[in-house]
Amino acid sequence: MRRREFIALMGASVAWPFAAMAQEPGRTYHLGIVMPFPRDVLTVSHFFDELGRHGFIEQQNLTVDYRDFSSNVDLISEDAAALANAKSDVIYAGGGVAVRAVQQATKTIPILGVADDMVGEGLVESMARPNSNTTGISILAAELDGKRQDILIEAVPGLRRMAALADLSTLTQAKARALQDAAGARNVDLSIYPITKGGEEIAMAVDMARAWGATALNVFASPMLYGNGRLIMERVALLRFPSMYQWPEMAEAGGFAAYGPRFNELPILAARLISKLLRGTKPADLPVEQPTQFELVINLKTAKAMGVTVPEGLLARADKVIE
Repeated sequence: MRRREFIALMGASVAWPFAAMAQEPGRTYHLGIVMPFPRDVLTVSHFFDELGRHGFIEQQNLTVDYRDFSSNVDLISEDAAALANAKSDVIYAGGGVAVRAVQQATKTIPILGVADDMVGEGLVESMARPNSNTTGISILAAELDGKRQDILIEAVPGLRRMAALADLSTLTQAKARALQDAAGARNVDLSIYPITKGGEEIAMAVDMARAWGATALNVFASPMLYGNGRLIMERVALLRFPSMYQWPEMAEAGGFAAYGPRFNELPILAARLISKLLRGTKPADLPVEQPTQFELVINLKTAKAMGVTVPEGLLARADKVIE
């Protein structure tokens, strides 16, 4: 074993007991979670692994009540109320709609939220001082929808009609207008298809976009749309419809292209913040965090299957190209 690896392992073995010492002996902590995807996704496993490194291990000193609203957004308020009534020690919520539902359900239980813009959506007062029972992570996703649109226009030569899937709960008229104007400035017509629930609604929207004559699809940032990512990718693959996603991992999983922070970074941030909340740190004393690195991933294998020749200049700028 190399010296650096040995030191790293020693550091991990020494840090864990000290982390555990900061907890109340014999206590079982209760964590409520409401997310737009099922518990069996890999990212959730990473989150629990990270939480274990901070000394909180399910079935030892931690119980978890996990709620998935990917198939029915209307259940969010009900899930939030149930987690609050169960007197969770901390509630972890994914997506602005879920965070707001939990905030309406409790004014006292600490909340760790992950949303596009924690401040802009009114979920906290400021990044540095949340000043409520909520703190979290701003993923800056919507700010990148325009950048992803520009990349997609460049990636599909000759593009004249582009479609977009938009979560109606996160799309504003001003944003929609700005994206359509930006596309128009590049001689591209943009048709936006609002989604409220997912499932069959998404499949119908993709089909309508293709029938309209769109030759590329931008999937706007949204927890609900991410939760239905597999459905979207299967549908666009069937239609040979090149699509842009918000998380690099989605291009690695077979999507045409993606640009944004890595989704797998979120469990690391979330586990660290939640461990502090479980130990008694007040949410108002934990600044909101945000990703700092963004990646462009292009799946050339998918592009070839869809008959798209991605310009060499864009491939040269990509952080990762999947052959």
